[in-house]
This record gives sequence, structure tokens and C-alpha cells, in this order.
Amino acid sequence: MADQKKLVEDITSMEEDFAKWYTDIVKKAELIEYTSVKGCMVIRPYGYAIWEHMQRILDGMFKATGHENVCMPMFIPESLLQKEKDHVEGFAPEVAWVTHGGNEKLEERLCVRPTSETLFCEHYANIIQSHRDLPKLYNQWVSVVRWEKTTRPFLRSREFLWQEGHTIHATAEEAIEETERMLNVYADFCEQYLAMPVVKGKKTESDKFAGAVSTYAIEALMHDGKALQAGTSHYFGDGFAKAFGIQYQSKENKLEYPHQTSWGVTTRLIGAIIMTHGDNNGLVLPPAVAPIQAVIIPVAAHKPGVLEKANELKDTLAAAGIRVKLDDSDNSPGWKFSEYEMKGVPVRIELGPRDIESGNCVLVTRHNREKTITPLDGVADSVKAKLQEVRDALYQSALANRERRTYDCKTLDEITKALEEKGDGFVRAMWCGDEACEDKVKELTGVGSRCIPFEQAQLSDVCVCCGKPAKHLVMWGKAY
Repeated sequence: MADQKKLVEDITSMEEDFAKWYTDIVKKAELIEYTSVKGCMVIRPYGYAIWEHMQRILDGMFKATGHENVCMPMFIPESLLQKEKDHVEGFAPEVAWVTHGGNEKLEERLCVRPTSETLFCEHYANIIQSHRDLPKLYNQWVSVVRWEKTTRPFLRSREFLWQEGHTIHATAEEAIEETERMLNVYADFCEQYLAMPVVKGKKTESDKFAGAVSTYAIEALMHDGKALQAGTSHYFGDGFAKAFGIQYQSKENKLEYPHQTSWGVTTRLIGAIIMTHGDNNGLVLPPAVAPIQAVIIPVAAHKPGVLEKANELKDTLAAAGIRVKLDDSDNSPGWKFSEYEMKGVPVRIELGPRDIESGNCVLVTRHNREKTITPLDGVADSVKAKLQEVRDALYQSALANRERRTYDCKTLDEITKALEEKGDGFVRAMWCGDEACEDKVKELTGVGSRCIPFEQAQLSDVCVCCGKPAKHLVMWGKAY
């Protein structure tokens, strides 16, 4: 019991060491375990349950927009990967290769899937002949491998889980519309379900996805003022179609090249939740993806009628569609309070003899530890209201953090001063569009371009770096 107690209490504060705080939480909340393969992790049941809820919600959103799930192979022949020059060059440093099958050397190396554009293109070439075959709106839920040098659980690992959407359309207009639609799906998911505000925008030319015409992204700000790319959506034009010989017969009986997109989010969103909402007591989970939305803690459970009433309460909440757990173990109530705070359960329900006698229970919300005495009659509605309250409070807190840490700057000196005096955050500053200026801003201030926000403002007429006429407002920041 003493060891368990220490496990719950011993979290490095985020103010002392943010990286250690993060590692403490992913370990002690039992989200992951390390393995003998560097950069690869076991996602434990509690961590995987969070991903399952994300997957369930997103999959419903994808299907509501007409997408179907497929599954492509894990291996890509080297010759197939080489067909799109920019794409293969972009991924070459991160590719893992299979060279042997059993004891025999393969005639051709196989790439372990870092992403699946080339596999989808090969498939499209086989199944698309006519305009009647378009569009194809596909998605797959798989793992991919990228041989990262520096790894951190969920945020950057050598193997990770994700979904990758791949669509192909008759026209550029349709494909661009799809690219933007799916970015909006991601933004809605993050804001409504993860309670995480995001900035939507377009990546600069130097930061776009390998082989893409344009890349769109959602960027979120973490507790420590660093940015995290939470999702991307790419428009490929007809470049892949030409490389792979994909053509269709148009309504006018002409051979045309179709236009493609891809888009994806990964298990790094679990890391985003931790760093957006977590505190020095552990996880703070948005109710929509919390494996346990409400936990019932019996007080004086040995007294007559307490466990019976607790089980009755559990059945009532479960019947109302709430993910509920009754902890009737012999651990002390105090230990249980700490344990479920660590695990980020949104609502704790305390129930003892006095509560039962008065026909009430006590609801405690995780994010602020606020206690509310509520009647057992109608308790399901009360818990649902609290869950909504938690989601709204988490979103507002994260939004306030972003607004507090967003700095409008007109010169490089202003950027440096803001970061030194106020700490890391988003910097909004004008840019001329020259990649040399983009690089220089990062070199001199430490912040790189995150995106060109869709919501533009004219902070000044000139570039923050060179003083030439400005083309865009850019969101800059240090990133994970």
C-alpha cells in the first residue's frame, strides 16, 4: 500500500521540469510501458482505451462525410516508393527496410510503411478507368514506422498508431474542397471532443508534406507554451496520378488525370491531451474520451447498505450511457481519491451512510476539485451536466492559456523580448514569403513558422525580418 501511495503522489511538478512531469504522468497513469526496442512503446489498456474513444468518434465523423475504411499492406516495394521523387526524398531518412525473408535475401527491399500514398496510388491505377469510378473516399486505421532519432511517448515514436485518409477526385476543385473539409473535421474533433482549441492554417512551402502541392494543419498550444501539430491535410494535385499512370475517361471521352488528397491524425493526440489539460496531480481527461467518466467511491463501505446502494447507483449511471466504475476494493477512500485524480477521471462520486440517509451523494469534478451535493434521484442528469461543465471549463482554460501566450510582434527584437519576458508561446508576425526570412527568424529568435492562419490580420505592412512588403500573417512558435 505504501508503494502505491508513493506512486500516486510522486509527480514532478510541471513548473520544475515539464518534460519529467510529462514522463511521470504517462508512466504513473499507466498509459504506456517502455520496451526493449528503442523508440517503441506498449500502449497499456488505459492509454489504448483513450485511443479507442478517439477512433470511435473520428470514424463516425469520417463515415458521416462519405468515407469508407480499407486496409493496405504494411510493406512497400522500393521500386513503388521511388515513383514519386519528392515523396521518397522526404521520407528517406526515416524509412525502415526489410532485406530478408527468413534466411533468404529479398530480390527487392521492402519499406515498412511510413505512410501509404504509393500503395493507394497502385490500387487506384488498377480500379479507376471512368469518371463513374470517382471519387474514392478511403480511410485506414493502421500503424506506421518512422525511424525517429529522438523519441518521446505518444509525441514522437518509431511506431505509432494513426488513421490516414486517402481520396481521389475528378477535379482540383473537388480535391481542394475535400482537403479543407477534413481539416475542419479535425478542428471540430479537437475543440468539441478534446476541449483543445486549435489554429487552422496553411503550411509554408518549406514545411509542407513531401510530394504535396499544399499542406493544411491545425496547431495547438501546450501548457508550457510550445506548439503541437495536431493534424494535417494535404492536397496533392495530379502529381501522384501522373507518376503512377492513373487516368480516367471523362464525360467528354477525354483521358484526364485525377487529383488526390491525404490527411491524418495520430496517437500524439493523447500527448496533446496530457500537455493541454494535465496538472501536477496527473491526467485531466476530456469526458468524451475518458475511459471512465465517473467513478463511485463508497465511504465506510463495510457498513450495511453502502455497497448495495453504490451498485444500484452504478447501474443507474450505466443505463444512462455514462462510462462508470465502482471501486469496491479494500484500498482506503483517500488512496482511491488520489488514484482517480492521477487517472484524470472527470467526475468522482462519493457515497456513504450519511449520504444514503439524506438521499444524496457528493460529486467532485476533477479539473477544479469542486464538490457538489446532489440528490440520488435524478443523479444521472446531474452527472451528465457535470461532464459538460468539465468539457467547457477545460476548453476555456486552454483557450485562456493560448490567448495569454500569444504575442503580436512587429520586429525580431519584439519577438525576442516577448519570449524572454513572458515565456514560450505563439508569436503572430508578418512575413514577406521569402524562405530565407523564414529561416532567419528561427535562427535569431528560436521560433519557426507553424502555419499561415486562415484568419489573417494586418499587424503591419512589412516583413518582421527584412522590412519588405508583407504577404502573410504567420503563426510562429517552438514545437514538439
